[in-house]
Amino acid sequence: MVDRNSIIQEAASALKEGKLVAFPTETVYGLGADAKNPQALARLYQLKGRPTSHPSIVHISDIEQLSQWCQELPAAALLLAQKFWPGPLTLVLKKAAHVLPELTGGQDTVAIRMPAHETALALLAAFGSGVAAPSANRFGHLSPTSAQAVKDEFGSDLSVVLDGGRCQVGIESTILDLSSNQPMILRPGMIKSDQIALALSELSLKLEEKQASSQAPRVPGSLAAHYAPRTALNLVRAEILSDVIAELSKQKKKIAVLATQKNIATAQNWIVASCDSAVYAQDLYHHLRTLDQACADIILVEIPPQTDEWTGINDRLKRAAAEQGTSGEETDGC
Repeated sequence: MVDRNSIIQEAASALKEGKLVAFPTETVYGLGADAKNPQALARLYQLKGRPTSHPSIVHISDIEQLSQWCQELPAAALLLAQKFWPGPLTLVLKKAAHVLPELTGGQDTVAIRMPAHETALALLAAFGSGVAAPSANRFGHLSPTSAQAVKDEFGSDLSVVLDGGRCQVGIESTILDLSSNQPMILRPGMIKSDQIALALSELSLKLEEKQASSQAPRVPGSLAAHYAPRTALNLVRAEILSDVIAELSKQKKKIAVLATQKNIATAQNWIVASCDSAVYAQDLYHHLRTLDQACADIILVEIPPQTDEWTGINDRLKRAAAEQGTSGEETDGC
């Protein structure tokens, strides 16, 4: 049996040599590179097919490392790190002078987080510095929530894939911009806006509720079309799902469905999702990957409730369906 510590050391050594390493976090699996090595960052972007203007998140193992990456450490950043780290919250701050433009997409800001996964933290501690780690998938595709999904995506292109089991959160981190005097969520996740607003109120700061402007920093996962399966995906209101299925069936379409209701049309590829937002999020990408492999003509997803706890999930689904069009915008929920 291979010793876990030796695998961690092997992965840390690979990072120090400028190689890429896939590793688990509580959100999704990351594709890691030395955040201070421009050649390693170039390999990461090339392998993912990621535009160089699209920034990556720096992963650290200790709150004390936060100040090493930013120009100055606002009180709000320290407070939120103490409350939510390790955990699925990314902070965007003005970058320190040494931070590479290859990491930030040429911007003057840097995105940082401390993941809540023992394997990730062990790797980061063994490496001893920040690791740039976007999701371990080809750019724009479904993020992986298991080591096998990473291997399916990249095959033999990666020398080290650390297996930490299924990810517990299942969708990417909430991204909060603290680079100006107006804190703003740039990407929703499973840490909710009301949780952040409550924490900021301790410093008499208010969370900006407006949508991100064109002046806001570019961040991962902010493109209109993202997180998409290869099969066309449509979002459908719960009350018309059966009608949509019937119409597509008349057209001889092979249909795959993700819904909280049980199979109402004896469709071959039907996954019953949880009505619990945390469980739904944890399973989301795994379910979509399963349906993507069903050789269907279209994936239909019942639109989840439009409440705060489902905001991150609805964000991912809307981006996944952005190029396909949708068949509805609201739902009765469950």
